[in-house]
Amino acid sequence: MKLFTVDAFTDKPFRGNPAAVCLLEHEMDSEQMQQIAMEMNLSETAFIIPLEEGDRSRYRLRWFTPQVEVDLCGHATLASAHVLREQGLAEGERIAFETMSGTLYALYGENGQITLDFPASSIVMVSDEGLQGRLEEALGCSIQGMARSRIELLVEADSEQTVRELKPDWEKLLRCDEEVIGVLVTAPSAPGRTDRADFVSRCFFPSLGVNEDPVTGSAHCTMAPYWAQKWGRTSFIGEQCSARGGMVQVELQGERALLTGQAVTVMEGKLTID
Repeated sequence: MKLFTVDAFTDKPFRGNPAAVCLLEHEMDSEQMQQIAMEMNLSETAFIIPLEEGDRSRYRLRWFTPQVEVDLCGHATLASAHVLREQGLAEGERIAFETMSGTLYALYGENGQITLDFPASSIVMVSDEGLQGRLEEALGCSIQGMARSRIELLVEADSEQTVRELKPDWEKLLRCDEEVIGVLVTAPSAPGRTDRADFVSRCFFPSLGVNEDPVTGSAHCTMAPYWAQKWGRTSFIGEQCSARGGMVQVELQGERALLTGQAVTVMEGKLTID
């Protein structure tokens, strides 16, 4: 099968978040997909197969970390849409992906821009001194506010610099809350920045075998509603300030979040399996 490595949410190679994308010609069982994801050893590997032969507008899409299958992944969806367009396998300006999170759409724009139509997260503010204390110990910073989505904890730090300098204790972070798959740490961008970034973030998923994800599209479906409640806005630009770094434009439209970014193919090959 054809296999690609794509850097997502960036227009430069070796930045953003790398994802592996596999173009399947026939169905494959979950165990074999998981083995391939382990072999790729990236935060996510995406598997794409047409829903109907000859139809280049609708595909089935699944995502695997090196350890587990996940039900939503932004950067690997962006990478998948990029590969389909680059390989001439996407018809029109919009394609549909059937996923564990329902039907997701990718819209092709100008200059390589791709917009993903994702579900926005419902969040609730959290006031739990015990949880806050455990998180502060694991992250090594004070917490200004907390919120919870269905699968994530969001933590607001006091500054952009604090977010950039975090050095979490992974074992302690893993034990903070077993009901979530990840911890998102965010803060407003520092005053005086010359770019248009509204907030910064870093995203940690040790329970999925990914201590830090470089650029997490789906996390912005949680962070945007949080900042929307605080700032009364619906459109943002977020910088994920991991070592690789990347930018995500996000716009809330009711219960949907539109994530916009670019992607770059850095490797193309053929995967041979007995």
